[in-house]
Amino acid sequence: MKEIEMPVLNVKMVDIDKVIANDYNPNKVAPPEMQLLKHSIEEDGYTQPIVTYYDKENDKYIVIDGFHRYRCAKEFFNLKQIPIVTIDKDLDNRMASTIRHNRARGTHQIVDMSHIVLDLTNMGWTEEQISKHLGMELDEIIRLKQITGLKDMFANHVFSKSWEEFDVKVREETNNV
Repeated sequence: MKEIEMPVLNVKMVDIDKVIANDYNPNKVAPPEMQLLKHSIEEDGYTQPIVTYYDKENDKYIVIDGFHRYRCAKEFFNLKQIPIVTIDKDLDNRMASTIRHNRARGTHQIVDMSHIVLDLTNMGWTEEQISKHLGMELDEIIRLKQITGLKDMFANHVFSKSWEEFDVKVREETNNV
């Protein structure tokens, strides 16, 4: 069996100006997800270092994984230093590593997400809190609630009044006019 390397044990802080993006990452993040990443970093801090390759010739660290965390550091937080780890691979293997990191994150399964929404609701979270902290739109939350069962999920939901009850006498008088 191949020995597993542990670059994560060698995290170091480097000047953000020494870090640059690679020119091959196909991963794009839509504005709502970028805002969620920003919120996540604000709430939890940097929980993962940015994976880089050190280019000795240019004295720069090239991002392999964590480009959007790097962007947040630069664009939102104006950080002077960021946490990185380095791996030493040639370009083709760095490209493969970038794709592996991107794809290994997987996707959120709808049923599993609906159970999380149910659990958070049962813990007293409002739809607004779920929306803010999970980066979801209200209609997405409602759809997820529908999957786990309408009765329990909407027990504390405040519904708008789409009609008003009329006094029977007023209705009869109106009909007789």
